[in-house]
Amino acid sequence: MEDIFINPFTDFGFKKLFGEEPNKDLLINFLNTLLPAKHAISDLTYARNEQMGATALDRKAVFDLYCISSTGERFIVEIQKAKQNYFKDRSLYYASFPIQEQSLRGDWDYRLTPIYTVGILDFLFNEDNDDKTVVHTVQLKDQFNSVFYEKLTFIYLSMPNFTKREDELVTLQDKWLFVFRCLPTLQKRPLALQERIFDKLFTIAEVANFSTEQRDAYQQSVKYYRDLKNVEDTAWQSGMSRGLEEGKMQGLEEGKMQGIEQGIEQGIEQGIEQGIEQGIEQKEIDIVLKLCQKGYTDEAIADLLEIPRQRVEAIRTP
Repeated sequence: MEDIFINPFTDFGFKKLFGEEPNKDLLINFLNTLLPAKHAISDLTYARNEQMGATALDRKAVFDLYCISSTGERFIVEIQKAKQNYFKDRSLYYASFPIQEQSLRGDWDYRLTPIYTVGILDFLFNEDNDDKTVVHTVQLKDQFNSVFYEKLTFIYLSMPNFTKREDELVTLQDKWLFVFRCLPTLQKRPLALQERIFDKLFTIAEVANFSTEQRDAYQQSVKYYRDLKNVEDTAWQSGMSRGLEEGKMQGLEEGKMQGIEQGIEQGIEQGIEQGIEQGIEQKEIDIVLKLCQKGYTDEAIADLLEIPRQRVEAIRTP
């Protein structure tokens, strides 16, 4: 069955809902559920989402969305569909662009406007597997856990942790998170989402309202999303299985010297650690190779996985 409403985790769906000028009120409403009152957005302007480095040789950054509020706050909003190596590092790197672009020629006192990076994640970080928190707000703090610098904030939404049903939705933030998690599986608009802002969202999100060209573009975006999720999940499980098996074998070998039971236990623990490390590395290789088999170009794979094209070429032709 085709989706009745678009999937906001697809590139097309996310930008259709939140990346077009006529729909910026949706983005404003959503972001305001995450922001402190002092930085609430009354209006915003979409800025160029492709940021160049200081020189032609520097690596560029391409944001899903980049916007500036009427009071100067800068917002990077990213949808992340699958686990990616060094995602936190990438977030920090991306945040450096709106910092640098505020520099002024001549005399300048280095005063910056606040910067927010919002990551909407369709996965959990490995270190957060036992953490059920949905909204993570991160700032630079000192050794006494006091905020050292309040103008740089990272907000991560761990969407797999959001499990509220329709009858459990209380706040506007709950309702937006429900939209992100459940929109493509809905058959009709839920009774709990009666705010006026959702009138517009469900009208825009209904696939039946698309032109033929828009429907084709959306279906291609869904194909990218499903292929990536399927390949990523398979590669992750495969990498973890290999790591655990190697850990067990190592544990059995060590057990000859340390006692079988203790050796196996230690080996499994080491196997888990090795499985995570090796699985992450092997996962990327497996994903690239499987997407190659599906006919994706190097450029498309690099864009989907947000890795350098040279990395794709090196994996394709070792």
